[in-house]
This record gives sequence, C-alpha cells and structure tokens, in this order.
Amino acid sequence: MSLLNKLDNGAVIWLTGLSASGKTTIAKSLQIALQMRGVEPVMLDGDEIRAVMQLRGFDEQSRKTHNHYVGYMASIFEKRGHTVIVSLISPYAEIRNQIRSICLNFIEVHVCTPLETCIQRDPKGLYQKALAGEIQEFTGVSAPYEAPTQPDLSLDTAATHLDDCTEQLLQLLLQRSSQG
Repeated sequence: MSLLNKLDNGAVIWLTGLSASGKTTIAKSLQIALQMRGVEPVMLDGDEIRAVMQLRGFDEQSRKTHNHYVGYMASIFEKRGHTVIVSLISPYAEIRNQIRSICLNFIEVHVCTPLETCIQRDPKGLYQKALAGEIQEFTGVSAPYEAPTQPDLSLDTAATHLDDCTEQLLQLLLQRSSQG
C-alpha cells in the first residue's frame, strides 16, 4: 500500500509542543509535501481555531475543552478519509490520549524544541510577557506542559532543519503505510 493509499483511509498527525517550538511551521511544510504527493490534507491550527471559536480562557479546563474540540473535529475528518494535520500545544497527556482513543490512525509528533529556544524565538512576545508576570498560566512557564512519553516521532527544530523534520515525518508515514 502506498503512502497515498494509506492516507486515503485517513490519519491524524498531531503536532504537540511549546509555543514557538515550530509546530505550525512543520505542519505547513508537511502540508505542501503531501500535496506534492497527491494528498490534500486538512490543517487544524490551534490558534486559528481558538480565534474563530472565540475561546478566550487559558486556564486548565479551557485548554482541555479547546483540545477536545480540535481532537473531535480531527477525528470526524479522519473518519471521512482525510489526512488531518493538527498543530496544537495540547499540554495535557490525558487529553492527547483521549483524542488518540477516538481516532483510527493517530500519529503523535512531539516538537521537543527546548524552552530556551522557544523563549529566544518568541515571535508574538508571549514569553516576555509571561516571564514578566503579565500573562498568567502560560504553558511551559507558569502552567505545565506534559511532554509525550512515547511519541511516534520527536522533532527538535533547534537541532534539525525544517526540511529534515518534514522528511522524517514523511518517512514515518511511509513506514506506517507499509505496516498496513
């Protein structure tokens, strides 16, 4: 079975990691790589969905609810045969595991870029505000991030070029497709 055939049956590729770790950048690169191979994935970005759904809370329960919404949407697309690329901090292992249980082909990718690198990047200035105490409950600073203990793939964008991250993801998908 080819990559295209396997992905025609649906998959959820779940990129989790700290803010500014490179999740969305990798997701967009993977989207282009898949499109070049004839697969038209659905992209679900946590920030974009939060803006549309106007979810404003960042407390633990609000984050869990947001993650559930995104996971449920991903599972619906997947069950209809779509490949779904999700880019979402998703800081709680329990919620990621619940989402895994409702998906048929869930691929967890930990974008494990070190906190120090994320702080240096800080494209939205959020870490600066969180470290100054202006943002409460900021993941990785004043709120927890439970890193996956057994992700399907770990990618450190501080040590690995974007093209190599994308290639590793494609190789994982090819490996998965050959298994069945």
